[in-house]
Amino acid sequence: MINIAQLGQKKNESTIMKKILIVSTIQFVVLAFVLIPVQVQGSTVSVNLNQTGEPISKYIYGQFIEHLGRCIYGGIWAEMLEDRKFYYPVDGQAPAWTMYKPGMRSYDGEGHPYELLTSSPWMIIGDKKAVSMMMENSYVGEHTPRITLTGNGQPAGLLQERLGILEGEKYTGRIVLAGNLQAAPIEVSLVWGGGASDRETVTIDKIGKTYTKFPLRFAAKGSTDNGRLEIVSRGKGYFMIGTVSLMPADNILGWREDTVALLKQLNSPVYRWPGGNFVSGYNWKDGIGDPDRRPPRKNPAWKGIEHNDVGIHEFMELCSEINTEAFIAVNTGQGDAKAASEEIEYVNGDPDTPMGRLRAQNGHSQPFGVKWWAIGNEMYGNWQLGHMPLEEYMKKHNSVVDTMRQVDPTFKPIAVGARGRWSEQMLTTCADHMSLISEHLYWQDRDDVISHVTQISDRIRDVAEAHRGYRKTIASLAGKDIRIAMDEWNYWYGPNEYGELGVRYFLQDGLGIAVGLHEFFRNSDIYFMANYAQTVNVIGAIKTTKTQAEFETTGLVLKLYRECFGEIPIKVSGDFKPLDVAAALSGDRDVLTVAVVNPGGKSQPITLKLSGGELTGRWQKWTFTGPNKWSYNAPGKSPQVEITPSSFTGLLGRLEAVPLSVTLYSFFLR
Repeated sequence: MINIAQLGQKKNESTIMKKILIVSTIQFVVLAFVLIPVQVQGSTVSVNLNQTGEPISKYIYGQFIEHLGRCIYGGIWAEMLEDRKFYYPVDGQAPAWTMYKPGMRSYDGEGHPYELLTSSPWMIIGDKKAVSMMMENSYVGEHTPRITLTGNGQPAGLLQERLGILEGEKYTGRIVLAGNLQAAPIEVSLVWGGGASDRETVTIDKIGKTYTKFPLRFAAKGSTDNGRLEIVSRGKGYFMIGTVSLMPADNILGWREDTVALLKQLNSPVYRWPGGNFVSGYNWKDGIGDPDRRPPRKNPAWKGIEHNDVGIHEFMELCSEINTEAFIAVNTGQGDAKAASEEIEYVNGDPDTPMGRLRAQNGHSQPFGVKWWAIGNEMYGNWQLGHMPLEEYMKKHNSVVDTMRQVDPTFKPIAVGARGRWSEQMLTTCADHMSLISEHLYWQDRDDVISHVTQISDRIRDVAEAHRGYRKTIASLAGKDIRIAMDEWNYWYGPNEYGELGVRYFLQDGLGIAVGLHEFFRNSDIYFMANYAQTVNVIGAIKTTKTQAEFETTGLVLKLYRECFGEIPIKVSGDFKPLDVAAALSGDRDVLTVAVVNPGGKSQPITLKLSGGELTGRWQKWTFTGPNKWSYNAPGKSPQVEITPSSFTGLLGRLEAVPLSVTLYSFFLR
């Protein structure tokens, strides 16, 4: 056994430097150890390079986005306007906003005291009685606003406030209008201040009785969090606004450029979509075709509106842009086998199939080739739309999978699981109709950081042990390797500061997510996929305001491990409680990574002992920490929690885990 503290540099300098350049781009994963007590004088961590485990699946770093709160709309999606299709009637009343939980401290990240729109955000310019909602000849949805003009030269129309506008930025959009000739011109203005020059106006000189789309382009010369869009006429007769859209011009296929940049850094290999509870009331056909003609709906599971601006095509474009795989959930709540089979045919069918032909008509001739499909979501819960007894649901699950396999025999179905009777019976009756089985875990706050952190590893380990037990007792699993997809996992507590379920995360939560990853790595034989829930705003790894985006503490940890950790897990042993330690080799076995989570309030010295290999004496370190357990990051503010990298050459010396930290070491091997 070699004590790493005694090793110096033993390898050619140029070779070492090449590896240092490579190390930050290699995608690593880990495994390791069990928690055991710390010695006052320091802890010894022993790593045996010959005691390796099964490689960790890259899918452990998965993510989940749902049509809920500000995850998609008001988060990743770039649309700036609320209710752009006029789901709510425009009635001349001030927009109504409500707290998600009355009495709780609640902001939207920019200090606004309310967070959920419950009536039309559109306000009337001019006579309130001049605006009516027309059901006949509506452009989209149930009704379209009609503005009747007095002909007295006074402006009449609609406006929307609370827009985030940045000086020097360009904005693009479109508006759909109809009306009589005398109503023109129609003026559409982006306004960023109270002065006469604090606006830019697009003038539409001609409209007709047929709805027509007109492009909008603006360049802002000022910044504000309370900008507005005005749509007015000073003419005669009437005009109707079918729909209107406004986005920053730097949007990427409709997605926010700043948020997409962070998603690329997160580098998750797979994204689960569109839900979640949402999917059990979702009709996927509402999300295809012309976005301006897609109907707005009441969100079937959560609060607010589903605009249907983001559907299959938009999601697949996002996946392509950030280089990730799609994991699509089908509706087994209120949906049926026919709808599921049509959906997979639309996504994966050849262009000469009925649904493949429709997909081609909507702009994508070739199949998307989606492999991973969730067969429903949490159907064991009475909160779920379409919930039914387990005995009935198992039949439905098998029927849905059989029908989907007739369309695409190669797809990978992921079944709804819940440790206990539900998972046991699903594995007993449906084992031939699943590739993986899902589990979901969420955690609340604990009084002290150590218990706050270790509750995650305890529960993840308990689920793994339960499934190992199922493999021994359920006959239908013989010869099968049905692993777990933990396709929702996260902390979930505290005030909703970024919209519905938009909780803030702290340093202690980042430490817990790191320990959760360690536990997945320790159980690499049973966990194949894990999807952090959710990516943006809604219990999210990234938080956004109207104009800025930032990694949460949890997002930083996920990014760190995805970038810098190893692939082949190694056994770790020692006496180091309350530390949590994990280790792994890179795929080429040239780099050893060791991660140490210290949830305690004191620094912990560590002696690292290595057997089965030698070091070169060249190593790197990344330290994730902040001032205290409540430290956090927020968009537009200096971060309180950061990752600090450093590189070293020569004698290693004694390692140290500073209080409330994750320290990740990368050692180059001979």
